[in-house]
Amino acid sequence: MSVNIELPAQFNAAEYFLQLNLRGAQADKPYLLCGSERLTYGELDRDARLVAAGLRRLGVQPENRVMLLLADTPRFPACFWGAVLCGAVAIPVNTLLKRDDYRYFLEDSRAKVLIADPVFWPEIEAAARGQRHLRHVILTGDPVPGTMALAELMQPGDGGAEPVSPDDAAFWLYTSGSTGMPKAAVHLQRDMVYAAECFAKQTLGLRQDDLTFSAAKFFFAYGLGNSLYFPPAVGCTALVYPQRPAPEAIFEQLTRHRPTVFYGVPTLYNALLNTYEAWQAGKNAPPALPKLDSLRLCVSAGEALPAETFRRWKKHFGCDILDGIGSTEMLHIFISNRPGQIRPGSSGTPVPGYESKLVDEHGEEIGTGQVGSLLVKGESAAAYYWNKHEKSKATMLGAWMVTGDQYIRDDDGFYWYQGRNDDMMKVSGSWVSPVEVENALLGHAAVAESAVVGARDRDGLTKPKAFVVLKPGHSGSEQLAEALCAHVREQIAGFKAPRWVEFVTDLPKTATGKIRRFTLRDPG
Repeated sequence: MSVNIELPAQFNAAEYFLQLNLRGAQADKPYLLCGSERLTYGELDRDARLVAAGLRRLGVQPENRVMLLLADTPRFPACFWGAVLCGAVAIPVNTLLKRDDYRYFLEDSRAKVLIADPVFWPEIEAAARGQRHLRHVILTGDPVPGTMALAELMQPGDGGAEPVSPDDAAFWLYTSGSTGMPKAAVHLQRDMVYAAECFAKQTLGLRQDDLTFSAAKFFFAYGLGNSLYFPPAVGCTALVYPQRPAPEAIFEQLTRHRPTVFYGVPTLYNALLNTYEAWQAGKNAPPALPKLDSLRLCVSAGEALPAETFRRWKKHFGCDILDGIGSTEMLHIFISNRPGQIRPGSSGTPVPGYESKLVDEHGEEIGTGQVGSLLVKGESAAAYYWNKHEKSKATMLGAWMVTGDQYIRDDDGFYWYQGRNDDMMKVSGSWVSPVEVENALLGHAAVAESAVVGARDRDGLTKPKAFVVLKPGHSGSEQLAEALCAHVREQIAGFKAPRWVEFVTDLPKTATGKIRRFTLRDPG
C-alpha cells in the first residue's frame, strides 16, 4: 500500500511539527511529562525558537552539526527542534557510552556545538578537549569554565525557521552496530513526516487522547519517533523517564501515570514479566500487584519478540504486544503486527508505505517458506552514511535498503525472523536460526534469558551452544542442562537443539538491549 505525501519545495520539519498544535486550547496541552515537569505544546514552540535564536547568535549556519548528549527530559526536544529550526543538523548520541566514543562522534561529525547535561561532563570533558571543529559546549545546568549555560543561550532573538527543502539533512543517527565503528545515518527533513504518517497514524492508530510511554530513549531511532515526533503528529502527550528502565521503576511509572500506549523492547518485556512473576510468588512483592489496565496498545521492536513472551504478557495483563522490525537506517518500524492482525512470534506484515522482499545470496528474489535476506524500501530511508561511501553503496541499493536480517515469509505475507545474516549457523547441512532455539528455551519454566551461537565440536563441525540465565530459585546443573536440551528437542527439530549449555548470570547486550551473540562465539 503506497502512501502519497506531498511536501512544499520549502519545508522545515521543526516548523511543521511545532505548528501542528498551537491553535486554541491545544497550545496549553502537555506535550511531555517528566517527573514533576510538564512541557506544553506552546512552551515547546517557545523554547525551540529560543534555542534556534541562541544557536544563530553563536554563528551556527545551515548544515552545521549540533551534537546532543541529553537525557530524556524537556531539554531534549527543545534543543533538537531548535537545531533543526535554524537549519542545523541535530545529532543525538547515546548517553550510556564513554569518552572515547564521544571523541569519535565529535571527530567524525565535525560538530560545531555540543549541548549536554552536566551529569555527562566527566565523560565529555576529555573528549571535547582539542577538537578542531568544536566551538561551543553548552550545559543544561550550571556551566563550568569553558562552557555556556543553556539558560544563557536561550535569549530572545531570531527563532524563525530556516528555509530548507524536504531533501536537506535534518538529523543524523549513529547506528549501534555490533562490530566496527558506528555509522551516521543521514536523515532528511521529510523522513519524520513519513514515519509518523505510516506507523503512528496508519498502523498504530495513535489518538489525540493517548498518553504514550516509551522505555526506549530519545537517542534511539525507535524512541525518537515514540516520544519526539509521533506525539505532535497526532496531538497526544508523551511520558518520558530519564533514568535506567529497571523493571520496578517502569512498573511504577505505568501504574502511577496510567499511559494508554507503551513502547518497549523484548528484553524489557521479559524482565518485567520475570519481576511480576517473582512478585506473584511472594518475593519482595509490592502491596498490590500492578494491573496495567490503562494500556490499549503495547509495541515492541529492537529484536524479535518470542511468542512465549507475548503469551505471558497477554495472560498477566490482557494486552497484546504488537511486535515489529525497524532500523536506524529506515528511521522507525517498517514491518509490524497490528491491532486485530497478530501472529505471535512473527514480525507481522509491511507497514503502509513500505515494500519488502527476500533475496538469496545472488540477490534473486525468493518465494514463501524460504530463508532469505530482507530488503526494504520506503520514503523514511536514510539518504546515505556520513563519510562511509562504500558502506552506503553496499547497504543502499537504489531505493532498497539491505537490513542484514534473515526472514521467512509465509503464505499470508507474515514475516518470521530467522536471525542476523552473520548469526545463522549451518548444522548437519541445514540452516539453524539462533532465535528459534532461544524461543524454545524460553518456554522452559527455569529459563529467564538465553542466547545461542555456533560452536565447534571435536570434529570441527558447527553445533548450537546455549548460554542460559536462570530464573530465581533455579541453579545450573548437568541434569538441568540435559533437561533443557530435551525440552528443545520436544519443541523443534532435534538437530537444532543445543549440544552444550553454559549457565551464566547475565548476557552481553548492546545499549538498545539486543544480545551481542558475536561476543559469545569461540575465537576462530
